[in-house]
Amino acid sequence: MSERTTVLVIDDDPGIREYLETLATRQGYGVYTAEDGESALNELDQVRPDIITLDAVLPGIDGLETLRRLKQRAPEIPVVMLSGHGQARTIVEAMRLGAADFLRKPFEVEELELAFAKALDNRALEEEVMSLRGRVRSEVDGLLMGGDNPKMREVREIIEQVADTDITVLVRGESGTGKEVVARALFQLGNRRSRPFVKVNCAALPSELLESELFGFEKGAFTGAQKRKLGKFEYANQGTIFLDEISEMAPGLQAKLLQVLQDGEFSRLGGESDVRVDARIIAATNRNLEEAVKSGEFREDLYYRLNVVTIQIPPLRDRIDAVPLLTEHFLGMYNEQYNKKVEKLSNETMQLLMDYHWPGNVRELENMVKRMVVLGNEQTVLQELSQSAPPQALESDPDDLGLDLVALGADFSNGQELDLKAISKRASQIAEKKVIERVLGQTRWNRKEAAERLQISYKALLYKMKENGLSESR
Repeated sequence: MSERTTVLVIDDDPGIREYLETLATRQGYGVYTAEDGESALNELDQVRPDIITLDAVLPGIDGLETLRRLKQRAPEIPVVMLSGHGQARTIVEAMRLGAADFLRKPFEVEELELAFAKALDNRALEEEVMSLRGRVRSEVDGLLMGGDNPKMREVREIIEQVADTDITVLVRGESGTGKEVVARALFQLGNRRSRPFVKVNCAALPSELLESELFGFEKGAFTGAQKRKLGKFEYANQGTIFLDEISEMAPGLQAKLLQVLQDGEFSRLGGESDVRVDARIIAATNRNLEEAVKSGEFREDLYYRLNVVTIQIPPLRDRIDAVPLLTEHFLGMYNEQYNKKVEKLSNETMQLLMDYHWPGNVRELENMVKRMVVLGNEQTVLQELSQSAPPQALESDPDDLGLDLVALGADFSNGQELDLKAISKRASQIAEKKVIERVLGQTRWNRKEAAERLQISYKALLYKMKENGLSESR
């Protein structure tokens, strides 16, 4: 037992005080004593014990009132109540006021030792939870809340308000803004933090595989189903399930998810009975769900079930003042991970980071800083940033897109009639090709990332690339 662990004994009986002091000292505690509630509260101004024993019957301020005032002044200190009567009403009231335990006099030495150990273990657990919450808040502040942005303050406030509830939350924002960080913050700050956190990417699997992944299957449900498999919802029972890219879920699965939200039950593939689950659902999307509802791609009833509380994360370009703090955070993280010492970026690099439009948001910045740390220099990133034009340039500089009059088939020199509709269509085709080509170049021909930046589907991008004769080898 550490010498710094101390006990405050509050009892009006000198014999009991001496007895408790002897027991606590033998267990290795430092001991302070007080004969009544008033002197105990005064003692609390001088010392901060790790645990308190308190007699239920005291002169002046009685034990229960002393307990109430102690918990007001120092709610973190566990209090073990002692009483020679042990009336049920007194015990109930003491526990309601926050007593860690209640022992009847006379008690065995082992009872007191156990009460002390349990109270200190609970205090250590509470401190660990508070520390964890602090780390999570720090992560959220670091990755999402950098800068004094009103929208990000609103995000933080909503997280704080709903984390400790079981309410369904829909996290919205562009790819790379930190939707999963918000989901994990909601989990770690909530009352289910000791239970599982299960993540499912709804866009990563075909519909039939996603159904078995979410809801499981029974033996013989299909060819190759050799034994029962539990789904992610069952693994998340009593915990939290995070459904990322929820907008990509097929309509049939949307109906099954709606049943879980409404009734808390579902059936496995090939199953004849329903399975009940209690899982908090956090969903995320980078798409406009309202448009998806209008087009029939997303069920309206499911949309309203998911959209109970919405957290909208603004893109990094709308909170550019967060870039220095985020950069410092990622530098520290990857220096530690890769045992590097890239302490600070040059003013030139930092200015380029501040001027960049960040189509890939926080994830793009993280990857960029990671490369600088791993490579040990800024030159590759400097070159990449200096060659990247912001979207405004694509929109406002037609010459940069190659929209010259000859290419459009317009000739003013001989006074011929002009087909304005044809010229407009041709201009649109040329502009589209140039923009797609440039974005593909910026993403190093990562088609999925390019589709996200262009805000079109992956299939639509492949079609337009084929239509415009674009390939990586050209």
